[in-house]
Amino acid sequence: MASGDDLNSESALTRESIELLQVMIRNECVNDGSEDTGHESRNADVLRQVLEGAGLDVQTYEPFPDRASVVARIEGSDPNAPSLCLMGHTDVVPVTPEGWTHDPFGAEIIDGEIWGRGAVDMLNITSSMAVAFRHLANTNFTPRGDIIFFGVADEEAGSRAGAEWLAQNEWSAVEADYVLTESGGLHLGDPETPSIMMNVGEKGIEWRRLRVRGTPGHGSRPFRSDNALVRAAAVVQRLAEYRPAPQFSELWRRQVQSFGFDDETTAALLDPGAITEYLEEFPFEGVASHFYSCTHTTLSPNVVDMPNGSKSNIIPDAIDIEVDIRTLPGEGPAEVDEHLRAALGDLADAVEIETVLAYPSTQSRIETPLWDSMQRAIAKPFPTATMDPHLIVGFTDSRIYRERGKVAYGAGLFSPSLDPVSYSERFHGNDERIDIESMALTTQFFIDTVRDFGS
Repeated sequence: MASGDDLNSESALTRESIELLQVMIRNECVNDGSEDTGHESRNADVLRQVLEGAGLDVQTYEPFPDRASVVARIEGSDPNAPSLCLMGHTDVVPVTPEGWTHDPFGAEIIDGEIWGRGAVDMLNITSSMAVAFRHLANTNFTPRGDIIFFGVADEEAGSRAGAEWLAQNEWSAVEADYVLTESGGLHLGDPETPSIMMNVGEKGIEWRRLRVRGTPGHGSRPFRSDNALVRAAAVVQRLAEYRPAPQFSELWRRQVQSFGFDDETTAALLDPGAITEYLEEFPFEGVASHFYSCTHTTLSPNVVDMPNGSKSNIIPDAIDIEVDIRTLPGEGPAEVDEHLRAALGDLADAVEIETVLAYPSTQSRIETPLWDSMQRAIAKPFPTATMDPHLIVGFTDSRIYRERGKVAYGAGLFSPSLDPVSYSERFHGNDERIDIESMALTTQFFIDTVRDFGS
């Protein structure tokens, strides 16, 4: 638990959010995509205890052993009023401890920051949501429409044991007209009149498994051999070098304006003929990578496997390449096939392609009462700030709701001192951490947003 001078001056709600975050980090709910990992029931049990302490009825859903999600509800006074779900996932991605400055599961507070895997993705938001939700219940808040808390498992590996399962089997438990989840709340542009980015859309997923075949043989006779690994290396190289044409949406144009760049940078980022070359030389690699992904379909070969097994003295007869493909709005399987053919060229016919996971890009409108409530909540600590809608290049469980016609935003409210570049690099990276001020702002943001929306 948190202690010491770091928290002495903080409000009770902030301390509760930080202490809950620390516990959830230390529970090590690491999800690598296999069924026997995640162990989200550890965090589900903690959230259940937090919420039941406010007298709330909390339901647990565990479709697979040790893969539980929790749902709590504050009943509304008007069955016809719109409902709102606060959805936070409880799993985290794997970590390489050797790359960290501090213990990735120690949840230590160092120089005003909480360190640990999940501190930004997204246990910080989940803990703030849970504390805000409990505070609303403890203060006898009666909304017009239902308010739901959804602590969900398996977001990091496609949602099969989490939101996807509940949507298919227990939809009435988590259905809501509006949803708030992760990836929003950073300050951009002029500090005097900042733009606060909120996630209103995300790219699609079209993961593919590419199998490259060859002829097995003895490793001592490589001359004129048909080595699947050698051919696979060429396939990987072509995927890595592929540069599709950029595609600009109106959302991208708004994003560029919100950053407050100089005229030259803005012009380059909005020029389809210049943006790719410009980003090749952009001084900040993390920003360049993000901007490129916002405007291009991306193909990332990330995993290579030998499906038939092998050893050093066997020329392999088959290699599988796992490719993470992220699509732009309007793209689907047919467009992905075209990208793969263009990337592989004369190697395309030598590759067998299997779809592993596929979800289209999704986006929510901003002309809604919830968007207005969020703007009023932000104006309390930052009266001159405005919100701007952004497309994120990762994926969240928002798609589960957007695909069913609901409105979902990635939201939060972070400290103006939190550098957006550094923050983005902490997602799935080393030295993940979040500052105390951001925890305080985000917890209060959810309280203010829900009160405004539900009143």
